[in-house]
Amino acid sequence: MTDTIHILGEGGGVFELSLPLHETIADKLKKGIVRRVNADGSPFDEHARPTGVEPADTRPTVRASKDDWVAWSVAESERRGTPITIDDAQALTKDQLIEAYGTAQEPTDPEHGKHEADETDEQRAEREAAEKAAAEQQNQQ
Repeated sequence: MTDTIHILGEGGGVFELSLPLHETIADKLKKGIVRRVNADGSPFDEHARPTGVEPADTRPTVRASKDDWVAWSVAESERRGTPITIDDAQALTKDQLIEAYGTAQEPTDPEHGKHEADETDEQRAEREAAEKAAAEQQNQQ
């Protein structure tokens, strides 16, 4: 199956074109003379999630497949307000996805001091356990 995209031509017609685009069409697209649209002619949103694909709600394990991390990264980037496309996520390595999107984004907790916004679940658990142990030790004194 050949990948295709839809282009709104100079005369207003919608054309389905195979990828890779011919260099003259690619040049016109780059210059804004023609533009990419959906099959029905509506504006194309490169950040839009494909039909039938739901955002990942649970962070995948480190051993999960790269595809799982791609789905998670796209959804997580949307939640963070800095959306990336599926193509952008697929261009990264699994390790890069884990580094960029595998950490929790926690706000600073003024009660317990400033914590790293990018601490992992494991780091947060260790920090919380250490804080609990310190509080228990202080209560015993």
